[in-house]
Amino acid sequence: MCDLMPASKPAEKIGKMKKLRRTLSESFRSIAFKKEDSGFDEICVTKMSTRSCQGTDSVIKPLDTIPEDKKVRVQRTQSGFDPFEKPASQVKRVHSENNACISAKSSSSGKESPKLRRHSSPSSPTSPKFGKADSYEKLEKLGEGSYATVYKGKSKVNGKLVALKVIRLQEEEGTPFTAIREASLLKGLKHSNIVLLHDIIHTKETLTLVFEYVHTDLCQYMDKHPGGLHPDNVKLFLFQLLRGLSYIHQRYILHRDLKPQNLLIGDTGELKLADFGLARAKSVPSHTYSNEVVTLWYRPPDVLLGSTDYSTCLDMWGVGCIFIEMIQGVAAFPGMKDIQDQLERIFLVLGTPSEDTWPSVSSLPHFKPDRFTVYSAKKLRQAWNKLGYVDHAEELASRFLQCFPKNRLSAQAALNQEYFSNLPPRLWELQDMSSIFTVPNVKLQTESGDSIQVCARRNSHGKASSGSKH
Repeated sequence: MCDLMPASKPAEKIGKMKKLRRTLSESFRSIAFKKEDSGFDEICVTKMSTRSCQGTDSVIKPLDTIPEDKKVRVQRTQSGFDPFEKPASQVKRVHSENNACISAKSSSSGKESPKLRRHSSPSSPTSPKFGKADSYEKLEKLGEGSYATVYKGKSKVNGKLVALKVIRLQEEEGTPFTAIREASLLKGLKHSNIVLLHDIIHTKETLTLVFEYVHTDLCQYMDKHPGGLHPDNVKLFLFQLLRGLSYIHQRYILHRDLKPQNLLIGDTGELKLADFGLARAKSVPSHTYSNEVVTLWYRPPDVLLGSTDYSTCLDMWGVGCIFIEMIQGVAAFPGMKDIQDQLERIFLVLGTPSEDTWPSVSSLPHFKPDRFTVYSAKKLRQAWNKLGYVDHAEELASRFLQCFPKNRLSAQAALNQEYFSNLPPRLWELQDMSSIFTVPNVKLQTESGDSIQVCARRNSHGKASSGSKH
């Protein structure tokens, strides 16, 4: 089950917040002078100024401040990025090893090729390098938000496709808090079901995050296959979503913005969590969380009622909503008006809460019993009939969609539910960076006579703006 975090101290003053944000912005600016030949040094940030979406100002410290007795090892690359699938242990000396190979070949032939020498030299101004803006070519615009634009691009270092998230910097405001969060958290996350941050490029005008390029997202995939996805594909997508969430939750990180647009789908069906702009390190002592997180349709009732005291349960409600949407083909709770309307849609299915069904619900800021119609709880298949066609689907969905946060199933526990019992046992033995599609006979089923590799619409790569509504 999910455990809640106790509420912490009040928010810092706005003035101090802005000062810390400027400090962090300067730390990004200093990266340009600390680059190594294979990339650039780890960004050292002792105080990170952040601000929740329309919510409380707060200060986040590095994840290393997690208490030793609860600390989970977080892998970090020595150079602060993953140079396109090279293991972190090989990154630091990649150029020197290449030079050694070239020298060995040259000595055997008696002389060194000028062409090889020019392109292998770390100090050569003509050789493209990681951490340099001119090392990437923009191919086309994928999306634009309030503070960033996302482009499809190509690396001049190795020719691979990338997604370039170009964040515009303001002289007075400094680096946007969402970019700070996304870069700092993703630098330490290495998992096949989490989008990979390859590189960070900082200039006076922009901060560019360079991601692996992924072809589409779950929202577009469902749009292309209306009426609900193939049950086997739903199971594989959900398994990967839970696998990625289990990984970040074990590292004390909340995503806080789960929705189909933020789940990228590769051409083989690999699902990747993306857009960590609203993510938070929950184990670090910080100020009370904001209740203005998660797109409305996927926001849990406790947060809708004003709770700022939450943990991994927040993400698990979103999992339940996405699970039902994949099966049924429509959003679970598509509120059309406001928070009141969203809550009414939830209570219509799950029942209007009371102190008996949800201890301490009356203490939540926005819970006023006279404002809500009293509904009794229904079976989920009465609202979403297709849940009844798939073994154990209704049971699992009901474990996610619990109004009382502590009753929601955790990601790790969900992976061991009966719903997944017909999947190959090897899926539970995979290493973090191994895709589920490396296991024999694990593949997506054809949807409506079409293949996932044919996608008509372009993806937004998690979109440039985290707060957009569905």
